Amino acid sequence: MHKILTLNNISPLGLARLPREEFQVSADMKEPDGILLRSFKMHDMEIPKSLKAVGRAGAGVNNIPVEKLTKLGIPVFNAPGANANAVKELVLAGMLLACRHIPASWEFARGLSGSDPEISKAVEAGKKNFAGFELPGRTLAVIGLGAIGRNVANMGIALGMKVVGFDPGLTVEGAWQLSADVKKANSVDEALRVADFVTFHVPLVDATKNLINAERLKAMKDGVIILNFAREGIVDDAAVSAAIKAGKVYGYVCDFPSNLLKNHEHVITLPHLGASTAEAEDNCAIMVAEQVKDFLQNGNIRNSVNYPDVVMARETAYRLVAANANMPNMLGLISETLGNAKLNIHDMVNRSRGDYAYTVVDLDSPVPEDVRQKIAGINGVLMARII
Repeated sequence: MHKILTLNNISPLGLARLPREEFQVSADMKEPDGILLRSFKMHDMEIPKSLKAVGRAGAGVNNIPVEKLTKLGIPVFNAPGANANAVKELVLAGMLLACRHIPASWEFARGLSGSDPEISKAVEAGKKNFAGFELPGRTLAVIGLGAIGRNVANMGIALGMKVVGFDPGLTVEGAWQLSADVKKANSVDEALRVADFVTFHVPLVDATKNLINAERLKAMKDGVIILNFAREGIVDDAAVSAAIKAGKVYGYVCDFPSNLLKNHEHVITLPHLGASTAEAEDNCAIMVAEQVKDFLQNGNIRNSVNYPDVVMARETAYRLVAANANMPNMLGLISETLGNAKLNIHDMVNRSRGDYAYTVVDLDSPVPEDVRQKIAGINGVLMARII
């Protein structure tokens, strides 16, 4: 029986993927094998010694101590793409809100008074103050072409926009999912220089902090609209605020209100609504629950942010998995330990990702606990588990 600790409310559709006869799920579970969460901040949390996996029902993992967990041999799973449609729709809404002055015009209409004929006269006199512009023919720059960025880029093409995208980590598989009409930029600056709209779909790391700053704003078109539904900190809010006052930036739409932004002219702030749809929450929970279940039951890894994808069909009833530092001869040492115990390897898969690696071994007979302990004691092995 596997124990799952939930640190946030998780969609019932996701929890339903964890059968009750095989999983115990609770918000106060002791000695959990797995943790499921959404926005709970784990950085100050004591990591249970029993923990084997963490699953976030969402894409970003800034609230999880990934490096610490990696060194313990604990994979962290997320749900890339499960909320892509929800964010894509909000980006479209943000573009329309900004270029058509919808919030300001709504406030104007709500403030009208008098008789209906008087209101009608005021509307005709005041509407000229809210004239906007249309999307077709405008250039949309998409920074980050993961599942969300690709959806946004393809949406822009469907709307008749010119779209330029930048992502140094774009995979061949990801490129196939992009419209052929999306132009590739060779740098962030190249994409920003041509943008009428720019939207960000990247994680917050050192390389993406303040991607939009005062220097880059100087090189951008006058009248650009900036959208940030990714992470707070990717855009330098103070620099954008100054650029709005100087007439350089037409509008800024983001999911991260602050005292600087929430009442700022030409700024629209929303309360972190990017993935806040019932469908996105269900999709994320289902994906991450399935991934954690497969890891605990079979040792397979899909969509981990800190370990490589390793999926191997089970052909025997006896499986050993190990997480380790990516060091020379690690497979040799694991194989030698198994061989010395007279255990025959039926199949083996090993993958590496940066400084870390993961190994799945199927054997023709059970692995004794003392053999697992010997493998766990090999220098560089972070975790060894019998399944």
